[in-house]
Amino acid sequence: MKRTILRSAAVLGTVGFAGFLLAACSNSSSGSSEASKEINVYVDKGYKSYVEEAAKAFEKENGVKVKIKTGDALGGLDNLSLDNQSKKAPDVMMAPYDRVGGLGNDGQLAEVTLNKDSHTDKTTEALVTNGGKVYGAPAVIETLVLYYNKDLVSEAPKTFGDLENLAKDSKYDFASEPGKTTAFLADWTNFYYTYGLLSGNGGYVFGKDGTDPKDIGLNNQGSVDSIEYAKTWYAKWPKGMQDRKGAPNFIQTQFQEGKTAAIIDGPWKAASLKEAKVNYGVATIPTLPNGKAYSAFGGGKAWVIPSGAKNLDGAQKFIDYLTSTDQQKALFDKTNEVPANTEARKYAVSKNDELTTAVVDQFKNAQPMPNISEMSAVWDPAATMLFDAVSGKKSAKASADDAVKLIKETIEQKFGSK
Repeated sequence: MKRTILRSAAVLGTVGFAGFLLAACSNSSSGSSEASKEINVYVDKGYKSYVEEAAKAFEKENGVKVKIKTGDALGGLDNLSLDNQSKKAPDVMMAPYDRVGGLGNDGQLAEVTLNKDSHTDKTTEALVTNGGKVYGAPAVIETLVLYYNKDLVSEAPKTFGDLENLAKDSKYDFASEPGKTTAFLADWTNFYYTYGLLSGNGGYVFGKDGTDPKDIGLNNQGSVDSIEYAKTWYAKWPKGMQDRKGAPNFIQTQFQEGKTAAIIDGPWKAASLKEAKVNYGVATIPTLPNGKAYSAFGGGKAWVIPSGAKNLDGAQKFIDYLTSTDQQKALFDKTNEVPANTEARKYAVSKNDELTTAVVDQFKNAQPMPNISEMSAVWDPAATMLFDAVSGKKSAKASADDAVKLIKETIEQKFGSK
C-alpha cells in the first residue's frame, strides 16, 4: 500500500512494537492450567519502558512472571501466518488498525472481547471489527491535524476561506515560479491525506460504513466536486506539489524554512518540526468551503491476540488490563500517544498539549478506515485518480470514473464477487 500514512505505523514513526514474554505461575491452590502457561506479547521497543512497568503491576496482581523481548513491528505481523502454524506465535501483539480486520478475516487473529473498562467509542470499535467480529482492543488513536507557523500567523486558520486569503498574501509567493504560492500546502496526491476533503463533500470509499466493496463512492458528485476544489489549489501551488514522491519533502522544507503558514499532516510530524526548531502550533483542520468538517481517516493501533496463541484466556486478561483507564493514562505519560480509552483521553487533554488536544478534537470527526481486505485495491488507483486530475491529464470526472473501474476490476480479480 503506497501511502505515507499507512506507513505511519512502520516508516513515519508514530508506532512501535516490542515483544515480551509473560510467564504465568499459579497463585491458587488448585493449580489451574491457565496460570501455568506463558503469555507472549509482541510490541515495538518504543513501548519497552511502558510494558516493563505494566508487567510488574500485572505480575503483582496476578502472580505471574513477565519477560520482555523486543522485535520488529510489521515484520511480526507479516510472519504471523507461519508463526501461527508453527506454534511460535505470541499471545498478544500490537497492530495498526488497518491490519486488524484483514488479519482477522484471514484467520490469523482470535476474536477478543472489549472490556467495559476500556471505554471505547464507535470509531475505534469499528476500526477493530470485521464482519461483526472484534479482532482487537483499541490502544492508541491518531488522525491528521493542521500545523501552523506561529511566527507567520497569530492564530490557526479556522476555515478553508482563511487559507485562501493567506494564499493572496505576496509574502508566500514562490520565488522561482511567478504566480504560485506556498501559503498552505497539503499532499493531496496521497489519498490518505485527501480523503477528508472527499468525505466532507459526501464522497466515500465503500458503502455501509466501509463494509460493502460493491458500493464504491469515489466517483459520486461529492468526490468529483472535491477533486475540482483540489485542482484550484494545485493551480496555485508550485509544480513540485505534483511530484508524488517529492511532494512530502517539498512541503516539509517549505514549512521548516518559514515559507509556508499551514500544512496538513499527522502527529508523527511533530518530532521533526520540534527538532528543526519551528515555532509551530497544532489545531484541527479548517472547515471546508461547504461548512462541513474535514473528516479524515481515523487511525492508530490495537492490542490483538494471534489465533495460534497458547494462552487465549490469559491473553484476553492481559489486554483487558492494558486498555483499562489507569494503564491507558500510563501509556500516554510514557509515549505521549493519544489513548483510545475515552476516559484516559480526557486525562491526556488535561495536560494542555496542543498536539494531543488537536488529535482528540479532530478524531471526533474522523471516519473509520475500511478494514476489509478489499481496501488494499483502493490506494494506488485513488492516488492516480488525484494525480491525473490535478496534473490536467484527465478531467476530475474521468479520473474518478477510471479509478473506480480499476478498483472494481482489481477487487474482482483478487477477491472474486462476494
